[in-house]
Amino acid sequence: MEKTIKFILNGNHMELTVNPLKRLVDVLREDCGLTGVKEGCGEGECGACSVLVGGKLVNSCITPLGTVASASIITIEGFRETARYQVLADAFAQAGAVQCGYCTPGMLMAAEALLQGNSVPTEEEIREALSGNLCRCTGYSMIVDAILHAAKAGEGLW
Repeated sequence: MEKTIKFILNGNHMELTVNPLKRLVDVLREDCGLTGVKEGCGEGECGACSVLVGGKLVNSCITPLGTVASASIITIEGFRETARYQVLADAFAQAGAVQCGYCTPGMLMAAEALLQGNSVPTEEEIREALSGNLCRCTGYSMIVDAILHAAKAGEGLW
Protein backbone atom coordinates (compact mmCIF):
# COMPACT_ATOMS: atom_id res chain seq x y z
CA MET A 1 0.00 0.00 0.00
CA GLU A 2 1.63 3.15 -1.19
CA LYS A 3 0.91 6.56 0.23
CA THR A 4 2.03 10.09 -0.62
CA ILE A 5 4.44 11.35 2.04
CA LYS A 6 5.49 15.00 2.18
CA PHE A 7 8.60 16.18 4.01
CA ILE A 8 11.42 18.69 3.73
CA LEU A 9 14.79 17.26 2.73
CA ASN A 10 17.84 19.49 3.04
CA GLY A 11 15.58 22.53 2.65
CA ASN A 12 13.67 21.18 -0.35
CA HIS A 13 10.00 20.23 -0.24
CA MET A 14 9.58 16.59 -1.20
CA GLU A 15 6.55 14.51 -2.08
CA LEU A 16 7.03 10.79 -2.65
CA THR A 17 4.48 8.07 -3.22
CA VAL A 18 5.91 5.02 -1.48
CA ASN A 19 5.06 2.45 1.15
CA PRO A 20 5.10 4.45 4.43
CA LEU A 21 6.91 1.51 6.06
CA LYS A 22 9.88 1.84 3.70
CA ARG A 23 12.97 2.67 5.72
CA LEU A 24 14.18 6.25 5.57
CA VAL A 25 17.72 5.09 4.70
CA ASP A 26 16.36 3.33 1.60
CA VAL A 27 14.28 6.32 0.55
CA LEU A 28 17.25 8.65 0.95
CA ARG A 29 19.65 6.40 -0.96
CA GLU A 30 17.37 4.84 -3.59
CA ASP A 31 14.65 7.42 -4.20
CA CYS A 32 16.61 10.61 -3.47
CA GLY A 33 20.12 9.58 -4.54
CA LEU A 34 21.74 10.70 -1.28
CA THR A 35 24.47 8.14 -0.77
CA GLY A 36 26.23 9.95 2.08
CA VAL A 37 23.79 8.13 4.34
CA LYS A 38 25.31 4.68 4.86
CA GLU A 39 23.74 1.45 6.04
CA GLY A 40 26.07 -0.35 8.38
CA CYS A 41 24.13 -2.61 10.71
CA GLY A 42 20.49 -2.13 9.67
CA GLU A 43 19.53 -2.35 13.34
CA GLY A 44 20.08 1.19 14.66
CA GLU A 45 23.29 0.26 16.46
CA CYS A 46 26.15 1.75 14.42
CA GLY A 47 25.09 5.30 13.52
CA ALA A 48 26.37 5.19 9.92
CA CYS A 49 22.87 6.12 8.74
CA SER A 50 22.44 9.08 11.12
CA VAL A 51 20.42 12.05 9.93
CA LEU A 52 18.73 14.94 11.69
CA VAL A 53 14.94 14.85 11.80
CA GLY A 54 13.49 17.99 13.29
CA GLY A 55 16.94 18.75 14.70
CA LYS A 56 17.22 15.40 16.49
CA LEU A 57 19.72 12.69 15.59
CA VAL A 58 17.99 9.53 14.33
CA ASN A 59 19.07 6.26 12.80
CA SER A 60 17.44 6.24 9.39
CA CYS A 61 17.77 2.44 9.07
CA ILE A 62 15.09 1.90 11.71
CA THR A 63 12.90 4.88 10.83
CA PRO A 64 9.89 4.22 8.59
CA LEU A 65 9.31 7.07 6.14
CA GLY A 66 5.73 7.47 7.34
CA THR A 67 6.99 8.61 10.76
CA VAL A 68 8.78 11.62 9.28
CA ALA A 69 5.85 13.00 7.30
CA SER A 70 5.95 16.82 7.40
CA ALA A 71 9.33 16.78 9.17
CA SER A 72 12.52 18.54 8.17
CA ILE A 73 15.32 16.06 7.44
CA ILE A 74 18.97 17.05 7.12
CA THR A 75 21.47 14.59 5.67
CA ILE A 76 25.23 14.99 5.38
CA GLU A 77 24.65 16.36 1.87
CA GLY A 78 22.53 19.20 3.25
CA PHE A 79 24.74 19.77 6.27
CA ARG A 80 27.89 20.09 4.17
CA GLU A 81 26.49 23.32 2.70
CA THR A 82 26.85 25.08 6.07
CA ALA A 83 29.70 26.95 7.77
CA ARG A 84 29.35 24.63 10.79
CA TYR A 85 30.08 21.63 8.56
CA GLN A 86 33.24 23.28 7.26
CA VAL A 87 34.50 23.92 10.79
CA LEU A 88 33.83 20.29 11.74
CA ALA A 89 35.33 18.90 8.52
CA ASP A 90 38.48 20.97 8.98
CA ALA A 91 38.77 19.84 12.61
CA PHE A 92 38.29 16.18 11.65
CA ALA A 93 41.02 16.50 9.01
CA GLN A 94 43.45 18.26 11.35
CA ALA A 95 42.90 15.72 14.14
CA GLY A 96 43.27 12.72 11.83
CA ALA A 97 39.72 11.71 12.75
CA VAL A 98 38.97 10.36 9.26
CA GLN A 99 40.46 7.05 8.28
CA CYS A 100 38.32 4.68 6.21
CA GLY A 101 35.54 7.30 6.18
CA TYR A 102 32.56 4.96 6.44
CA CYS A 103 31.46 6.28 9.83
CA THR A 104 32.40 9.90 9.13
CA PRO A 105 29.02 11.19 7.86
CA GLY A 106 27.25 9.73 10.90
CA MET A 107 29.93 11.07 13.25
CA LEU A 108 29.62 14.54 11.73
CA MET A 109 25.83 14.45 12.11
CA ALA A 110 26.19 13.31 15.75
CA ALA A 111 28.67 16.13 16.36
CA GLU A 112 26.28 18.66 14.82
CA ALA A 113 23.39 17.38 16.95
CA LEU A 114 25.56 17.70 20.08
CA LEU A 115 26.93 21.16 19.28
CA GLN A 116 23.48 22.52 18.41
CA GLY A 117 22.41 21.93 22.01
CA ASN A 118 25.78 22.28 23.76
CA SER A 119 28.29 24.52 22.03
CA VAL A 120 30.98 23.94 24.66
CA PRO A 121 30.84 20.22 25.47
CA THR A 122 33.22 18.37 27.74
CA GLU A 123 35.09 15.30 26.58
CA GLU A 124 32.66 13.15 28.57
CA GLU A 125 29.65 14.82 26.92
CA ILE A 126 31.17 14.26 23.47
CA ARG A 127 31.81 10.59 24.21
CA GLU A 128 28.20 10.22 25.38
CA ALA A 129 26.89 11.98 22.25
CA LEU A 130 28.94 9.64 20.05
CA SER A 131 27.93 6.50 21.94
CA GLY A 132 25.45 5.51 19.22
CA ASN A 133 28.08 5.73 16.47
CA LEU A 134 30.66 3.02 15.86
CA CYS A 135 34.12 3.54 14.42
CA ARG A 136 36.50 0.64 13.88
CA CYS A 137 39.49 2.70 12.73
CA THR A 138 40.22 5.74 14.89
CA GLY A 139 39.68 4.54 18.44
CA TYR A 140 37.44 7.61 19.01
CA SER A 141 40.09 9.80 20.69
CA MET A 142 40.87 11.64 17.45
CA ILE A 143 37.15 12.17 16.81
CA VAL A 144 36.66 13.54 20.33
CA ASP A 145 39.67 15.82 19.86
CA ALA A 146 38.25 17.02 16.54
CA ILE A 147 34.92 17.94 18.11
CA LEU A 148 36.62 19.73 21.01
CA HIS A 149 38.68 21.70 18.48
CA ALA A 150 35.64 22.46 16.30
CA ALA A 151 33.69 23.74 19.30
CA LYS A 152 36.48 26.27 19.97
CA ALA A 153 37.16 27.14 16.34
CA GLY A 154 33.47 27.57 15.56
CA GLU A 155 32.64 29.65 18.62
CA GLY A 156 29.45 31.55 17.88
CA LEU A 157 28.31 29.23 15.06
CA TRP A 158 26.41 26.89 17.37
